[in-house]
Amino acid sequence: MKEYTVPERTTLREFTDNVCAPASFCLRTLLKEKNVRVNGVRVAQDVPLARGDVVRYYLSPAQEKKRGFEVIFEDENVLVADKESGVNSEAVFSALSEAGETHFIHRLDRNTQGLLTFAKNAAAEEELLRAFRERQVEKVYLARVVGTPSPAHAVCEAYLAKDAREKRVRISRAPVGEKIVTEYEVLSAGESALLRIKLHTGKTHQIRAHLAFLGHPVVGDEKYGDTSFNRAHHATRQWLLAWKLTLTCGGALAYLSGRTFTSRRELPAP
Repeated sequence: MKEYTVPERTTLREFTDNVCAPASFCLRTLLKEKNVRVNGVRVAQDVPLARGDVVRYYLSPAQEKKRGFEVIFEDENVLVADKESGVNSEAVFSALSEAGETHFIHRLDRNTQGLLTFAKNAAAEEELLRAFRERQVEKVYLARVVGTPSPAHAVCEAYLAKDAREKRVRISRAPVGEKIVTEYEVLSAGESALLRIKLHTGKTHQIRAHLAFLGHPVVGDEKYGDTSFNRAHHATRQWLLAWKLTLTCGGALAYLSGRTFTSRRELPAP
């Protein structure tokens, strides 16, 4: 059994997605079997939650085992997790926080898999945030996209503007919003191509929106993607992987400078 106290008004589904990855994978089943209780009362559907509500999930051993992430590096300062697709970054943070002091550094979209970095103390948090802010962290992704871009390698510039109402971003060549720079290299061509992507800027939905703008959306992307292609290939989550992360740090984390971490996950085959 896992128990949590609700910090602010929300819904059961949203709360579950953000605090308990094992329950988020099987929430429909848990509700059907009435294995979720809110303030001691069994619930069978998504319900509103208020601050101070107590939520309990009665998970089977098999359900509880599915954490949604693996820890691939940890010391007294830094933890690097390898997140599964379909898991909110907030749920990873929640699970890690149960074991001790944890600080958020950056996030991945729910359906993007791969590497997340967390700090385990204030000094490490300050140094990691500085490194990310000053673009001293090299982030490399793998993506499978619709079609094959040409040329086979390019550094692409555009502008990104957020649309808060629709919870998406818009890309243009006109100087509207923030400038973005996305570098790609074709690793394998075909009906869907495998790309190696290096972010020179790191903005919300940058890879997904920029590639769609270039005419080659990420396979499985439901927000910016090709709906008919996704349906034909049974792709319901974007085929995007935060693959490698190289730190350039100073201060308390100087010993990690130049260290590269690599995800153990793979993208689906075409």
